[in-house]
Amino acid sequence: MLALAAFGAGFVDAIVGGGGLLQIPALFSVFPKEAPATLFGINKVSAVGGTFVAATQYIQKVSLPKKLMFYAGLFALFGSFLGAWTVTQISPDFIRQLLPIILLILLYFTLKNKNFGLSHQHQSENGKSIAIVALGCLAIGFYDGFFGPGTGAFLMFLFVRFLGFDFLHGAAATKIVNCISNLAALALFIPTGHIHWRVALWMMAFNVIGGIVGSRVALKGGSHLVRRFFIVLVLALALKTANDSYHLWDFIR
Repeated sequence: MLALAAFGAGFVDAIVGGGGLLQIPALFSVFPKEAPATLFGINKVSAVGGTFVAATQYIQKVSLPKKLMFYAGLFALFGSFLGAWTVTQISPDFIRQLLPIILLILLYFTLKNKNFGLSHQHQSENGKSIAIVALGCLAIGFYDGFFGPGTGAFLMFLFVRFLGFDFLHGAAATKIVNCISNLAALALFIPTGHIHWRVALWMMAFNVIGGIVGSRVALKGGSHLVRRFFIVLVLALALKTANDSYHLWDFIR
């Protein structure tokens, strides 16, 4: 079960993010009595392998503006550390209730604009672009460290909507920033011992395979395919987070 979940997570993560939707429920199912922090640590170890390999696959085929990516990674790293520290001080429950609404707004915007993310604009690495990517990745990195679900979708939306990337270049940029953000989280999980390394490395192997397959599928299918995956992912995240916050399934039953 964990191998299949890790492969699926690596595949989905490489294309558009959101692999945690597969890995985390599988971990809680297999280890129901384990501390949640340990399972989140295992998830991050597994995910960092897949995102790193997917990022290297994209870099070989897709050209990204180096200066913008440097600032994106730097501010996401700082934001992730700050968010992880903040979650030790206050509860993230208020974000849990807002998240499905935010995701539905992203979905509405994407569906309304049929050509959204299908063309790639030349990236001028001026002060405005650097400010957008720095502030955006700082905020999303903070969110990733503080709460987490949907980070890939928010990064993708940032690069496509505000920086003019198409979905394929956005996927490549998202993988690089997400990999850095995962490393920041591991810097907190590893010293506290919240890792079962045998399980984590076993899952990482399958996550890497999924990441290789997913990135190749995305590169072959282009922005149209990534856009479709993005729509499905955001819808799935919106439904899951709405159910987590408002217990929709219990209401329906």
